[in-house]
Amino acid sequence: MSVKDLIKHEVDRLPEHALAEVLDFIRFLELKVEKGAFVKASQRLSERSFEKIWGNEEDAVYDNL
Repeated sequence: MSVKDLIKHEVDRLPEHALAEVLDFIRFLELKVEKGAFVKASQRLSERSFEKIWGNEEDAVYDNL
């Protein structure tokens, strides 16, 4: 049985009043994943700008820290 199947099985066993909390947690996890993807995309987009600032001979001494 896959993890997804196990989760579905457990959710089916929960009382109705607990399902709202499960839904809130699922949405929290989705936001966490989206935030991580957003941060990584932002970092990739800014690499070129920072390369102009930090990618020079004067700052080369700091590259190995």
